[in-house]
Amino acid sequence: MNSSHRAAVLAVTVGIFAIVTTEILPIGLLTPIAAAFGVSAGTAGWTMTVPGLVAAVAAPVVTVAIGRADRRLVLAALMVLLAVAGFLAAAAPAYWVLLVARFLVGLVIGGFWSVGAGLAPRLVAPAAVARATAVIFSAVPLGSVLGVPLGTLVGQLAGWRTAFLLLGLLSLGTAAALLAFTPSLPPEESTRPGVLFGLLRRHGVRSGLIVTFLVVLAHFGTYTYLTPLLRDVVRPGLLSAYLLTYGVAGIAGTFLAGASRRPGAAFAVAAAAIAASVFVLPHAGAAGALAVLGVWGVAYGAVPVCSQRWFAREAPDAPEAATVLFTASFQATISAGALAGGFVVDAVSVPAVMTWGGVAAVLAALAVPVRVFRSPERKAVPAAESGATVGTWLP
Repeated sequence: MNSSHRAAVLAVTVGIFAIVTTEILPIGLLTPIAAAFGVSAGTAGWTMTVPGLVAAVAAPVVTVAIGRADRRLVLAALMVLLAVAGFLAAAAPAYWVLLVARFLVGLVIGGFWSVGAGLAPRLVAPAAVARATAVIFSAVPLGSVLGVPLGTLVGQLAGWRTAFLLLGLLSLGTAAALLAFTPSLPPEESTRPGVLFGLLRRHGVRSGLIVTFLVVLAHFGTYTYLTPLLRDVVRPGLLSAYLLTYGVAGIAGTFLAGASRRPGAAFAVAAAAIAASVFVLPHAGAAGALAVLGVWGVAYGAVPVCSQRWFAREAPDAPEAATVLFTASFQATISAGALAGGFVVDAVSVPAVMTWGGVAAVLAALAVPVRVFRSPERKAVPAAESGATVGTWLP
C-alpha cells in the first residue's frame, strides 16, 4: 500500500475503533453511570441495549436509503453524528437524554459498518486487499484492548462523562481524516430489499443467523454485567487491568479465527469456550478470574470473524448485502443479550446471568451444522438466485 492508501485504510480503521469503543464503553462504566442517574445496574444496561437494537434496524435501512450516494461522504457524515452522540452523552442531564445519545450511536453503527467493513478492495491494490481487510477488522478487538480499558481508566480518574467527551473529539477528527484521505467512493452496486430477502432464503445464511444469535446473546448477556461481578472479586484499581487482559486475548482470538480454514468449526469451539468461561467465572476468585477472562477473550475474539466469514461464504455474489446481514444480526443480538441479561440481573443476581449465558453458549455450539466441519470452502451461489449484482468478497 502506498502512503495515500495507508491513510485511507487507517481513517476507516480509526472510525470503526471509535464506533466499537463508543458502543461498548458503558460496560466498563456501568456502575458509575447507574449511580449518577440513580438507576439499577439492569436499567443502566439499556445503554447497551438501545444502540444494538437501533443498529439492527439501521443496517438495512441506512444502506438502502443512501442509494447512489458517495460512500466517502456518507462515512464522514456518520462520524460527525457519532461526535454529536458523544457530546450529548457527556452533557446528559437525565438518563433519557443519555438514551437518546445511545440511539444516535445505533444509527452510526448500522450505517458505518454496513458500508465501511467491505471497503478494502476499493481502497488498495488487489495484492494488498487481504492485509488492508485485516487492518480494518483489527479495530474490533482494539476497541476492547485499548478503548474500553482506557475509557474505564478515564472514567475512574476524571468521571465517565469525560470519557464520552473524548470519544466525541476523536470522532470529529476521524470525520476530517475521511474527507482528507479517502477517495471518492461512488457505489458499485445498490443494495435493494429484494437482495436481502433473497439471501434470507438460503439455508446456510439462516444457519449463520441462528448460531450468531445464540453465541452473541450468550456473550453480551453476560459481558455487559462483567464489571459489577468483578467489583465483588477484585480491587477497583485492578479492574482496567482485568479488562485489558480480556482485550489482549481477544486480539489473539481474532487472528486465530482468521487463519482457520473452517470458520464453522472455529465458531463451535469459540461458543463452547465462552460457555465454560461464564460458568466458571463467578466461582474462580481473583486469580482464577484473570485466567478465565483470557480464555473468554480468545473465544469471543474469534466470534465476529467467524460470523462475518460465514455470511461471506454463503453470499459471495452479494458482498454489501452480506455485510448488512452480518451487521444487523450482530447488533440485534447485542441488544437482546444486554436486555435479557438486565432482566436476570434485576430479578435474580449477576452470577445467575452467567449461568443463563452459559446455557445459550452451549446451544450455540450444538447449533453449528455438522456440514461446516467437513467443507472448508463453498461454491459461489449464482447471482440469479438472489437477484444480486455479481461482486467479489474476501472470505
